[in-house]
Amino acid sequence: MSSDPVRTAAKPSIADRYRVLLEVGRTLTGTLTHEELYRSIYEETSRVLEADGFYISLFDENRDEATIVFFADRSEVKRTDVTYRGSDSPVLRTGEASLVTDRLETRSLLILGDDATQVTRSGMSAPLRWKGRTLGAVSVQSYQPAAFDEVDLELLQGIADLAAVALENARHVAELDRKRREAEQVEQIGRAMASSLDPQEVLARIIHAVLDLVENARAASVWLIEPDRVARVAASGGSPAPPVGLEAKLRDSPFADVAEQARPVTLDDLRAGPMLPDPLREYVSGGSGVAVPLTVGDEVAGILFCDSPDDRPMGDDEEKILLRLASQASVALGNARLHASVQSLSLTDPLTLLANRRHLRLHLEREVAAARRGRSLHAVLFDLDQFKQFNDTYGHLAGDKALQAFADVLRAENRAMNLVARFGGDEFVSILTDSSEEGIRQYIERVLSRVRRDPVLASGDIEVTWGISVFDAHTMLTPDDVIEAADADFYRRKEKRSRGGHEG
Repeated sequence: MSSDPVRTAAKPSIADRYRVLLEVGRTLTGTLTHEELYRSIYEETSRVLEADGFYISLFDENRDEATIVFFADRSEVKRTDVTYRGSDSPVLRTGEASLVTDRLETRSLLILGDDATQVTRSGMSAPLRWKGRTLGAVSVQSYQPAAFDEVDLELLQGIADLAAVALENARHVAELDRKRREAEQVEQIGRAMASSLDPQEVLARIIHAVLDLVENARAASVWLIEPDRVARVAASGGSPAPPVGLEAKLRDSPFADVAEQARPVTLDDLRAGPMLPDPLREYVSGGSGVAVPLTVGDEVAGILFCDSPDDRPMGDDEEKILLRLASQASVALGNARLHASVQSLSLTDPLTLLANRRHLRLHLEREVAAARRGRSLHAVLFDLDQFKQFNDTYGHLAGDKALQAFADVLRAENRAMNLVARFGGDEFVSILTDSSEEGIRQYIERVLSRVRRDPVLASGDIEVTWGISVFDAHTMLTPDDVIEAADADFYRRKEKRSRGGHEG
């Protein structure tokens, strides 16, 4: 990208300077984005000063770091990532303009030109001053010696003063726009939390908000911390973003500091040292980042991480944005945990910790629907024989232990995809899918064998009777029909046993 600014042939008079400054003021105050503003400062300066070379630097006083944000050499605008210590610059250190008539290389930190034989020789720099602070500097250079004088320096300082006001206005406008967008994002996150108890939907909204609000964000991810000090990606976005499910050990990384000390960690240079968990390195090729904790109660439940390709470290503004979004994510995780806990209590038998009757019905509704589409479905109803006699002989506490022991038997023999529930009293139900009749028979034999070996059940001479139902789409219309069929088979077997027959 290049431009060819019009230059005046002669030095401007005092009246001309006032007119120029007035025009510069009008132009700069009408420019809102920083990128447009940098180019306008360059073009307006080039109209009245010989600007073979030109750059604008912004100064971070807290870090003592100046960054070149706009750079032009012989009318060609170029990209650069030059940074330097602000205290090394007399202009930034003192807040006073500087004029060099020759041998610029001995006085300047940034010399323009293609090689050592053709470099800028004279130049001047003026601080961007606003309310007693130095925001940065603007510099004009020439390939000729003595191209500028004190009159030019005074004019450049006038332009710099107007530019500083315009830059601060642009910063305020950008900040107001960012706050507006942040308010909109938080509102959308709030709506997501109000409409859904699924934390994934909320976390996805938070990732979107990070990428929208953090300037030059490359990727963002939410890591949930597992009990064994392993962090796992629960949501991510950007490019390249770590995939959901990626795991990393917390030890020996800044993530461990976030988790253990519940405090944000700024990663200034992601290429230097062991700054990231190893599995994350594949997705981060340098730049900087910030990791902040997601706290639920007194516990760090996760980490919100954002990285940028910029070598310029992320600052307090980015950290504050992430902390505000992290608080939203923490509320979502807390709500999800509470909901899961309440849901678990409402669906779990408190004595055996198996599914309760309500849970059984909800599960059967889904499985009956699947069975109507061709999936096999069996239900096995178990009953503990002589349980009332056991209770009367050994007491209710012993009876509770017997029920818990049988629940452990069923839990040990059930596949993860199947459900075992306490139906009521000493009755239990196993729902088995994708099993054959031979597989059901083997399952029951394994349960009976384990009951005979169990010290609690065997000592009380507790035996087990069962009933089986096989889903029939013609006769079974509801979950109750499946259970009633198993119950009917159970009574047939029990009656047969009472007559001295053998169960098949």
